[in-house]
Amino acid sequence: MPVAQNVKLGEGVRIFQPDLVNMYGCTLGDKTTVGPFVEIQAGVEIGKNCKIQSHSFLCDGVIIEDEVFVGHGVMFTNDLFPRSTNPDGSIQSAADWTLVKTVIKRRASIGSNATIVAGITVGENALIGAGAVVTKDVPDYAIVVGVPARVVGDVRDRDPREMPQA
Repeated sequence: MPVAQNVKLGEGVRIFQPDLVNMYGCTLGDKTTVGPFVEIQAGVEIGKNCKIQSHSFLCDGVIIEDEVFVGHGVMFTNDLFPRSTNPDGSIQSAADWTLVKTVIKRRASIGSNATIVAGITVGENALIGAGAVVTKDVPDYAIVVGVPARVVGDVRDRDPREMPQA
């Protein structure tokens, strides 16, 4: 079942193509929308009035506050040292790695195809450019672009229609 019974949905949540998502053990706040081909894993918390666009992946440990925009194809990670096997060659299990949480603060926007590395905080009202790879905390109101992402401005100083391209 694409939307598991253990998913907690707030009032007015819209999942545009429920047969084309994979959601389990997560929480979505009131009036949040989810596009097709999205995976939201157990432990993810999404606030109210968020938009999660198609083809995005939100793994355990991701906390998204209210009014956040997650563009198409955004990827989150939750492990700083991912490995398939242990040093002895045995397949890793849940006990063999450390979950690292990531927080996206209120009203932040994450552009399409951005990658958010585990353990960072994206500040309130921050803007992540399309294709950016975010490896460090992003201050409130910062505009970040590039690989690795770097601060190039402040959203309070710009007309949103004139934002730099990644």
